[in-house]
Amino acid sequence: MSTPLGDFLRARRDATRPETLGLPAGPRRRVPGLRRSELASLAGISVEYLVRIEQGSDRNPSASVVNALADALRLDVSEREHLRYLAKIAAGVCIGPLTQPRLEVRQTVLKLLDQLEPGIALVTNRLGDILAYTSGFDLVARPSGLLDTDRPNLTRFVFTDRRAREVFPEWDQIADERAFDLWHGPSAERSAQFRAELAPVAGDDFTQRLNRHALPRRGPLRWTHPVVGELRLDREVLELPPADAQQLVVFLPADDTTADTLNRLRRRGGTSLRAVN
Repeated sequence: MSTPLGDFLRARRDATRPETLGLPAGPRRRVPGLRRSELASLAGISVEYLVRIEQGSDRNPSASVVNALADALRLDVSEREHLRYLAKIAAGVCIGPLTQPRLEVRQTVLKLLDQLEPGIALVTNRLGDILAYTSGFDLVARPSGLLDTDRPNLTRFVFTDRRAREVFPEWDQIADERAFDLWHGPSAERSAQFRAELAPVAGDDFTQRLNRHALPRRGPLRWTHPVVGELRLDREVLELPPADAQQLVVFLPADDTTADTLNRLRRRGGTSLRAVN
């Protein structure tokens, strides 16, 4: 039975062209990626051991082996962090808080969010739960349908609401982001439960992305507002303390056109700070 660690290693091996590592491409390759024998040789391990890791029969590779595989695949910092995280999950190491992640937002964080008014900001977690937000976020998100439910969740909206593909012109980009973030909390147990709940209703678009472990390209977000049209937003994500397992996300206009559009939108009126508890 494969593991997320094995899935990630296979995906990165398949995506790594041999010539980028100084290996001959060769005319007889059936696939463009690395052979197991090539990755094993570069990492200094046996092919049999690599097979066991990829197929999930060895779930506890040492830190030195994990680092050797990261070096061999020339992973960047984010990819290395993800590889180490998956290795801990495979080994059964507890990741994240032992209790259920908190859904309430601390008062000091709400006060911080209030200071960002009338900007576009929210408090969320890696599952996509929208826990609190500014009036600016309300103005942008509510017409899209994202805030229709009592407990809005961006990941569920992206994969199960047909309106999401209209709201996000680059739907594939944000779908990749949402699937990837599920591996990182707010706790391994809660994340696994959420993935199991979402998979039957989200379908192949979700499960294929989840198992591919592709690190998303996090550029400016294109958001189509039904009243004022397309917005281009830069995003800053600030991690709150580990006990919170939450993030403060601030959206900024990526260009002058978006800034002008947001100003027009604010002049139409909005709502005050709201927390979802």
